[in-house]
Amino acid sequence: MPIEITFAEATSPGTVRPVNEDCLGSSLATTPEEKRSHGFLLLVADGVSGSGRGAEASQTAIKAAQAKFKESSPLASPKQVLRQLFTAANLAVYDLAFQGQDRRPATTTLTAAILRDDEITIGHVGDCRATLISGQSVQRITSDHSYAGLQVQMGFISEEESMNSNSRYQLTRSLGHEPFIKIDLASVRVAAGDVLVLSSDGLHGSVTEAEVVDTVRRFIPADACRRLVELAEKRGSVDNISVQIARVERIERVAYFRGAQYYLKDDAPPLRREAEVGKVLDERFELVSVLSEGGMATVYRAQDRSSGQTVALKIPFMRFESDPGASSRFEREEKIGLALRHPSLLQFVPVERKSRPYIVMEYLEGQTLAQLLRQVKPLPVQDATRIASRLCEALEYMHENGVVHRDLKPQNIMIVSDGSLRIMDFGIARSTTNRKLTFAGFTPAMGTPDYMAPEQVLGQSGTERTDVYSLGAILYEMVTGRTPYQGDNAFMVMTGRLSGDPLAPRSHRPDIPPALEETILHAMERDPAERYVTVTGFKSDLDHPELVRLTGRADRLKPPKPWKSQWRRIRIVVIGVLAVLGFFSLMYIVSHGEKGKPRPPQLGR
Repeated sequence: MPIEITFAEATSPGTVRPVNEDCLGSSLATTPEEKRSHGFLLLVADGVSGSGRGAEASQTAIKAAQAKFKESSPLASPKQVLRQLFTAANLAVYDLAFQGQDRRPATTTLTAAILRDDEITIGHVGDCRATLISGQSVQRITSDHSYAGLQVQMGFISEEESMNSNSRYQLTRSLGHEPFIKIDLASVRVAAGDVLVLSSDGLHGSVTEAEVVDTVRRFIPADACRRLVELAEKRGSVDNISVQIARVERIERVAYFRGAQYYLKDDAPPLRREAEVGKVLDERFELVSVLSEGGMATVYRAQDRSSGQTVALKIPFMRFESDPGASSRFEREEKIGLALRHPSLLQFVPVERKSRPYIVMEYLEGQTLAQLLRQVKPLPVQDATRIASRLCEALEYMHENGVVHRDLKPQNIMIVSDGSLRIMDFGIARSTTNRKLTFAGFTPAMGTPDYMAPEQVLGQSGTERTDVYSLGAILYEMVTGRTPYQGDNAFMVMTGRLSGDPLAPRSHRPDIPPALEETILHAMERDPAERYVTVTGFKSDLDHPELVRLTGRADRLKPPKPWKSQWRRIRIVVIGVLAVLGFFSLMYIVSHGEKGKPRPPQLGR
């Protein structure tokens, strides 16, 4: 028999807010065919009230998700359905800003669960939660996409402190903010008797996880929902309160044989599921989904059949495989990645035989520092300092092993769901000791304008102090919310650091400690000789600000001189014009010279 659940839900505006901006939704299968082909869908959305359109956003997301679920293909996997569902919901909410006369943006969170066969699959964006209670074990499936949640993951504050933190209302990810959305996806096997709880932050911000678990274990879903909402109201929850509870009454185990699905009897031993159908590289790596696509390669989520682990595969576009420069960059990235082993560096997986170029890396759930800074800026000073200190440890290890990153930027720093950090992308990294890791076909000036050191702009290859500068620029952005140099184009941003300094961090944000400002400006000195010699010294000043000697760097800053960059552009134009005029003048002289020459007499035949 197909999966069966007992389901209940409850929602309340709470005791403070007059409007309930939460929205609940579901799609409950009724026939055995529907339960097997689609399963049960549960949805919780919490509208963001900042724009005044939170209720509209959450309702729009729920309606779009339900519609997409109903039209989804029975052959699609739950994760495929959730990707389609979240894409549709995000675009629907994003489009609200362009409808009607009220052109204000609208945003919301969304957490969705599909219960099918013997599995629960969760899609998640925001700070609602999905928790599975199985026997005596409790598993929180989702991570809060709030700044307080990030602080808990990274060990900056405790779970209890996060419940009373204003940062828990500051989202790092939401629907409707951008036309594209990053989704957390997770699948969990379940058994009869397991209970799934979905809740908005109005509930878990006022009621502890232990209280939720105790209530769910003692009462049927309908009574548990009612009691939990009442408890949150009694605690004076300042937010809307919503909860859904699904108790699994029966499951139907499923297995696959040569791509064909079949169901197991209740007394049959469990079989290992095959991965989702997709292209298999070298009879080992089965491609599951596209994670990202850049200018040179596509990164896939894949299943390693030899280990059973989920990995990330970076496969270059075919047109670059015959390009010596691109190939050498790809080869360098892999060799350097395999040579480095540090908990804050992206880990690479060695592969002996390949039918084509590709790189295998660990698969990470989380968000980049760039994604975080789009949602939360500036960061709290203490948090930004801690992040920079951890990055110093990873850079210190790289430099000790003779590798300079040369493209350090927020897009290449991953904040993993478990709170750890990863520095990624060694595509233009340089080995200072191992010639085997040095390849031709590389332009030294490559990098990212906002974080490039002045010597990179001048075309120099870069040293350890180049990474020090880039990390200083990243820390500048984390604490001020702005990149160090502003300009109308990348050329102006790059050349600005050749003629002058950024504004002092405290001019943007006066609460930045003077010692931290001194440290940032020390790391970002235009002359590499004036910077920290190593990241070790940088880290020491970050960790021990009381020992930083104030030298008045902020008072000696010089603003960039626009005329220099303008003159360079004018000079290029003038030289180009003169070259063209010179060419045509030469052609004129030659042609008229030919006409003016006396011709030899024509001899008769």
